[in-house]
Amino acid sequence: MALHLIKLCVGAESIDDLRDWVAERTSLAIAAGLPPHSVHVTRMSPKRSAEILDGGSLYWVIKGVLSARQQLIGIEDFTDNDGIGRCRLMLAPDVIETMPQPKRPFQGWRYLETKDAPADLMAGGLGEMPADLKRELAELGLL
Repeated sequence: MALHLIKLCVGAESIDDLRDWVAERTSLAIAAGLPPHSVHVTRMSPKRSAEILDGGSLYWVIKGVLSARQQLIGIEDFTDNDGIGRCRLMLAPDVIETMPQPKRPFQGWRYLETKDAPADLMAGGLGEMPADLKRELAELGLL
């Protein structure tokens, strides 16, 4: 069974912001002759990489609500120019909206078991609902 990661999407105001950022990074990668995926760099490397790469996703918390995910397609440790160990999380270019789920702030990333992961939004039939309404319903515990 796949294991997932959950992380705050700092700087994004909405899922559309995240999609725009991913599209820009994907376009830059294609223009440079690289594979069309985005990369997120983090300080710590997951110890359970094999489980994560067995179908896992990075779930994004946007403005206090777990809102979207991207499939994890690779994890690569590296050392930056300052000699600090880092980790590249390589993500598929598709941003998949999930059922909104309120989340408190935290630092770094956390593991997320499949049983605790929210369903994809289209599976719940709420894809066309305005983002503000989805966020409000999630805060009220109605989604």
